[in-house]
Amino acid sequence: MGPLAGLRVIELAGIGPGPMCAMLLADLGAKVLRIDREQPSDLGVRRPREFDLLLRNRPAIRINLKDPANQQGVLDLVSRADVLIEGFRPGVAERLGLGPEPCMKHNPKLVYGRMTGWGQGGPLAHSPGHDINYVALTGALHAIGRRGQLPSVPLNVVGDIGGGALYLAFGIMSALHETKHSGLGQVVDAAIVDGVASLMTQTQGSLGAGIMQHERGTNITDSGAPFYDVYECADGHLVSFGAIEPKFYTEMLRVLELDEDELPAQWDHGGWEEIRDAIAKRVRTRTRAEWAALFNDRETCFAPVLTLSEAPGNDHLKTRETYVTIDGVVQPSPAPRFSRSVPDVPKPMHAWDGLTNDEIVRNWRD
Repeated sequence: MGPLAGLRVIELAGIGPGPMCAMLLADLGAKVLRIDREQPSDLGVRRPREFDLLLRNRPAIRINLKDPANQQGVLDLVSRADVLIEGFRPGVAERLGLGPEPCMKHNPKLVYGRMTGWGQGGPLAHSPGHDINYVALTGALHAIGRRGQLPSVPLNVVGDIGGGALYLAFGIMSALHETKHSGLGQVVDAAIVDGVASLMTQTQGSLGAGIMQHERGTNITDSGAPFYDVYECADGHLVSFGAIEPKFYTEMLRVLELDEDELPAQWDHGGWEEIRDAIAKRVRTRTRAEWAALFNDRETCFAPVLTLSEAPGNDHLKTRETYVTIDGVVQPSPAPRFSRSVPDVPKPMHAWDGLTNDEIVRNWRD
């Protein structure tokens, strides 16, 4: 089931964006085989298996990739695969005998997806790094945060996930499309720095046009504008406004019972702090739930700020089934949605418990 049903993928196990990409493909129906080390690496933070959600929807075999016999076994699998994903530092896959050249010799149509932070070439290619370093180098980190404060570290969603996993998945699907015409595979060099730079395209253009400035927290969508910000309610919970357009801004003030004529003009930057103070004072008079009720069905670009634990209980997200509960573990559903080729409910890691490596490989081949 799913739009990628019939696609066979080999994932040479890594951490972060590589597994996320493999999960995305598996969620949409691809048959993914994860090949892991005998002693998997980790980040020093161990979690129960059922919460290692990036590893859902696909089985794993554990082998010693330094063993020539196992390397040959992987190459035999490559001959049956459409895609291979690896997230090692540049040169590691080659040293294991599993680089693009031997793999594509076994399968000329193979799309070989490579996931790194810095890319396969360049002065930093062989340097270690993590999400924070990649978003730092591309200017994204500097741009995120409030005025007068250090940059806000955006979890690892901007680099690893946005600039990494999503661009790798997009690159793989683009290469597969091209293979239909050429009959040949190719290497996809997905570098997080490249992906993050691409994500910042609109922002880069705004900066060049003089619409925004480098100083954090002074621009429209970085908390600089009082009508695009987060405010604290009477109960300590938060609400968000995104009332950029004048009609939404006017309606927001109407619900807040603030007189627009008594405030500085919306686009008078010099009056933004006065507007912010007025909004903050009014928002603190009611609870989050009370404001949510008042703003319900009003065209104001409003939403309560929910925690990760609260989000699955939201009526809208429940209606859309944005989250699914699998064996008692709440987790995001596959995305995006499809009208015909609807993916199956994801399978947890333990769905393949008890199977041997040979049985797992046989099921992947079938």
